[in-house]
Amino acid sequence: MPGLNIAIVGAGIGGLTAALALDGAGHAVTLIERRTGFSEVGAGIQVSPNASRVLIGLGLGAALRRAASEPPRVVVRSLRGGQAIGGVALGQSHRDTFGAPYYVIHRADLQTLLLDAVRGRPNIRLLVGRDVTGYAERADGADLTLESTSGGKPETFAADLVVGADGVRSRLRAHLDGQALRSCRAAAWRAIVPREAMPPDLDAEATGLWLGPGRHVVHYPLRGGQHVNVVAVVPERTGSEGWGQLGEPAVLRARFRDAAAPLAGLLAVPDSWLVWSLEDRPAARVMARGRLALLGDAAHPILPFLAQGAALAIEDSAVLAMALGPAGSTRDLPASLDAYRRARTARVARVRAAARANGRTYHAGALVGRVRNAVMRRLGPDGMNRRYAWLYGWTP
Repeated sequence: MPGLNIAIVGAGIGGLTAALALDGAGHAVTLIERRTGFSEVGAGIQVSPNASRVLIGLGLGAALRRAASEPPRVVVRSLRGGQAIGGVALGQSHRDTFGAPYYVIHRADLQTLLLDAVRGRPNIRLLVGRDVTGYAERADGADLTLESTSGGKPETFAADLVVGADGVRSRLRAHLDGQALRSCRAAAWRAIVPREAMPPDLDAEATGLWLGPGRHVVHYPLRGGQHVNVVAVVPERTGSEGWGQLGEPAVLRARFRDAAAPLAGLLAVPDSWLVWSLEDRPAARVMARGRLALLGDAAHPILPFLAQGAALAIEDSAVLAMALGPAGSTRDLPASLDAYRRARTARVARVRAAARANGRTYHAGALVGRVRNAVMRRLGPDGMNRRYAWLYGWTP
């Protein structure tokens, strides 16, 4: 039997990874993307072992080693006092424990290496500048209505299967689940600073995590340690529908006027910040049905308190390819999509719950914060690793 003709809507990290995984299984893949350029807005992302082993399995190990950084540790500190609370062992310790590296990488660099791999696969077609405005199922397939972002008549694209990788504001999700987005009343401020601009008493090679009531900051190295990615999560009264809007540095610094001197010094460096309102919606009740499957943020947006948004999309891609099986297999599509749904539902629910719990722990007040600090000190760096063995030890 020939492979499936699969349309993937969205050429972000999840869509590109899915294209590589499905092409590797012998299916014909068309990636449909509304943008015409691929300059990824954002800063750094974390690629934990549960995701890096998938990418390495797709043949991207050498490219990842060149583009990514591998911090040796996480140092957790009090946002106000500056004293060390605890830590997490990364680097070689993480490799030894989980069999794959814990990378940090600029989002644009990961997007680029995935896109380069896609362009090197002759059976993956890339359609850019196309907006998907309609979806309809037939007995033997599905039709997408595409409109060019530069104008012109709509066109119809036929496929055996459509994969919605079109992000947190997914249009395709509406065909499976009508749950609305909701504001989390928080915002993430992101900036990149040169390593030489880091305050001298901060370890630029390690990941730093600063915890305080209602706020936290994380920073880690990028691009061979030449730059440092800084993310500050703070309360926000009203959400914004915009993505990556410019933020006024003085507004952020006012939020951290009580921060320890090294952290205050770091937050004073950037003269430009991009701000994302954090939004959430429940995981889709049904991730796949009929001729449509969802993955990544389209299926299950996740708050950034466990650094698993991109990782879950990468996991989804691997599991979907395995559920569909290689070209020529005798599995029928409904059974394959049901296997995908069943394989992902409990995993996604557990990761989402852990991320929400982390958010409460990170932003705890004085009393709960003292308990949190005592637990971190008791566990130590290796104990903190073991606590998340269920997460980082996952294999597809």
